[in-house]
Amino acid sequence: MARTKGSIGKDTQAAIWQTAKKLIVSHGFEAMTLRQLAAEVGLQPASIYRYIKSKDELLQSLMLEHMGQLLTACQKAVPRHATATRKLEAFVAFHIRYHIERRTDVILANLELRSLQGEAHAQVVTKRRSYEEQLIAILEHGRNEGAFAINELEVAAYAILAMLTGVCFWYNPKGRLSIEEIINEHIALVMRGVAASK
Repeated sequence: MARTKGSIGKDTQAAIWQTAKKLIVSHGFEAMTLRQLAAEVGLQPASIYRYIKSKDELLQSLMLEHMGQLLTACQKAVPRHATATRKLEAFVAFHIRYHIERRTDVILANLELRSLQGEAHAQVVTKRRSYEEQLIAILEHGRNEGAFAINELEVAAYAILAMLTGVCFWYNPKGRLSIEEIINEHIALVMRGVAASK
């Protein structure tokens, strides 16, 4: 099979990663083979090992890259010096928009964590925990300000994240609501859920 355009060096690495994401989401990590991946990219089966050591290492790299980019983007999107209410609104908007725009990465990261073992699993879980802690810190800030009425910070954070992440599984770009409308609906839901009574 002829090689695809840009099948040398960084271009090939990028093609392998993008193709791997699609195959894993479509077929599942366990079902995908490196031979299948090589064929999709346009490489000889043995050539794939020039770019990745193993299938497990590939999954680890994909998930760590996703979590690293998510953490960095979130830190930029949520204002440091603002009220907790403003921070939470920014977090909700960021999380939904990012997860819709990076749907393949998100589905892979959420459904295939079970496929990682040992240290690889621990590294991804640590990064995921760092992301969760950003939200927990916002909720704690709001509770300290008296703006939020929350008894269990972690439970509240996990509930919010589950609701927000769920959007990428049901969102339809041809649906009647725009991304901005969906974001606004979720901001309203989250803020009502955490608001302190007046």
